[in-house]
Amino acid sequence: MSLHLRTAVGFGTAICVLATAAAICQAQPAASLANSAPAAGPASPAASKTPTRPTRGIQPKQLAKLSLDVDQLAESNDGVIRLSDVIYGRKFGMALTMDVLRPSQPNGAAVVWAVSGGFYSSHDQMSGPGFVKYVGALLERGYTVFAVVHGSNPKFDMREVSADMHRAVRFIRHSAQALRIDPNRIGISGASAGGSIALWLGTQGGPGDANAEDPVDRASSQVQAVACFYPGVDWVHWEKDGSNNLATSRRLGLIDAFRFRDFDPVKKEYVEETDPNKINVILAQYSPINHVSAQSAPTLILQGDKDAIVRLEVVTAMIDKLKQAGVPAQLVVKEGKGHSWPGQDQDIKLFADWYDKYLLGVAAAGAIYSAPTTGQAPANTPAAR
Repeated sequence: MSLHLRTAVGFGTAICVLATAAAICQAQPAASLANSAPAAGPASPAASKTPTRPTRGIQPKQLAKLSLDVDQLAESNDGVIRLSDVIYGRKFGMALTMDVLRPSQPNGAAVVWAVSGGFYSSHDQMSGPGFVKYVGALLERGYTVFAVVHGSNPKFDMREVSADMHRAVRFIRHSAQALRIDPNRIGISGASAGGSIALWLGTQGGPGDANAEDPVDRASSQVQAVACFYPGVDWVHWEKDGSNNLATSRRLGLIDAFRFRDFDPVKKEYVEETDPNKINVILAQYSPINHVSAQSAPTLILQGDKDAIVRLEVVTAMIDKLKQAGVPAQLVVKEGKGHSWPGQDQDIKLFADWYDKYLLGVAAAGAIYSAPTTGQAPANTPAAR
């Protein structure tokens, strides 16, 4: 029988007609994901003979069935293949999903894009051709982009957001063969809260649990490079005058990302932490500036000098601390710019330069200083570690 999958992608509704289930299994290399399960749900009638891309609702165990044989999938007009709603995890009975954007000429490296602003995360933020255009500089250079949606504020706090994003990177690395990327060449980007997430992974990504039942959780969440816009780096010292962080987060509409609730097994309900000192301990734990080490990923930050939400001096301190640890780091200050600016997508070319240097070992020009000309991999790249 044939398996037909219908998917709504950024450039229209498409029909995917795959071969028989047996043929799909045979097409999958033996070294790909184990314990694959059949695709859920009944097959839908074919509405067209034109093959196109899968898929909505790909589960981790379905990757082997679907094979992700992207060379045989129809492309969008700009040559980008979009796999929508790839499930990288589950919690509270809900699916955690990402979209995979594969360029026409992939270079084998990956960039995770944290879809997050104010720790709000939604597929609406990256649906349609607008997001493809926004990250176009990365796609044009050959980077496969993984647009990750995390559990969103106001339902989930920053601790849960962090856990989701670590899970996403582990999933990508574990699934690298099926996704056709190098598991040792993964970068991460984002803006604002998404930039903070990128720095979390850049400073705290690390080995998985070798004893985990789920093989995804055994994979590392370490990334090899970071490039981001105006990130929060120090939540304890967010305000210059030392004012209450909860008051600031409430003013900016972020309060629930900073409202920490833990399950009380006696009361059998979630109880909010109200002790300011304990709250600050959590905020310090999720402040990237407190986790810089020699193992941190090479980091590029673009920051406006008129940003009223993220202070330039705090971001500068983060860059200085990275440099002191011996980590390649660069700050590009956008004069007269605030917390986002028109034409920001053009600055993603600098991200691509950074990733060319630290994921591919290719010399970059312009605002990103040149790589060594000795032919050796730059320090802190996978080949150099």
